[in-house]
Amino acid sequence: MTIPMAIVDFIPVILFLCASLILMRDLYHMMSKGAFALMSGGFIVIFVAGIFKALWKLLFAAGICDFEALNRSFFPMQTTGFVLAALGLVALVTRPQKKLYAVAPFTSAIPFVALLVLGTAGVSCSLSAIAAKMKKRGIAVLFIVYLLIMLCMGYLSSRDFADPAMNWIGEGVNTAGQLLLLRSVRALDKAGLEQFELPKKAK
Repeated sequence: MTIPMAIVDFIPVILFLCASLILMRDLYHMMSKGAFALMSGGFIVIFVAGIFKALWKLLFAAGICDFEALNRSFFPMQTTGFVLAALGLVALVTRPQKKLYAVAPFTSAIPFVALLVLGTAGVSCSLSAIAAKMKKRGIAVLFIVYLLIMLCMGYLSSRDFADPAMNWIGEGVNTAGQLLLLRSVRALDKAGLEQFELPKKAK
């Protein structure tokens, strides 16, 4: 692992933060306090997880220390963050929002994999549904493409990242995914997401 490679790892984290801030600003007016807390809390946890892992890589590459706790915390934090964000967004697009409850994190690897997939799918599909309701079908498709990219990233995470080539591939896929997310969110923002209201469901 080299210092340039470690620095590149901060790029998708920053792109995700930018997309998250736009979403939190634009969706605030149509979400209940509980749903917004889940979504924004999830985004924050995901961002912090990314910072932790990128910082671990930088410290390791610079020969300062091998702070393994930063690396080990990434998977459970990212998984929990996506689940929380998905709970808030799915509630927004599927039902009137009342009391919402966060999902307690699991301790074994298999539940984390399943929850990460479900959380990523929940966030992507919810944003895709919002784009479709805004009649922005092209943007809706981009969110599904983002989901597919992140599923590929999940597969790559299971590979041997001791190989520099595999590490660079992973960095490239992750950066492409977060860049696509930011582009899609910015497109929704320009299309009027901050003023958009979801159609009321018939009672």
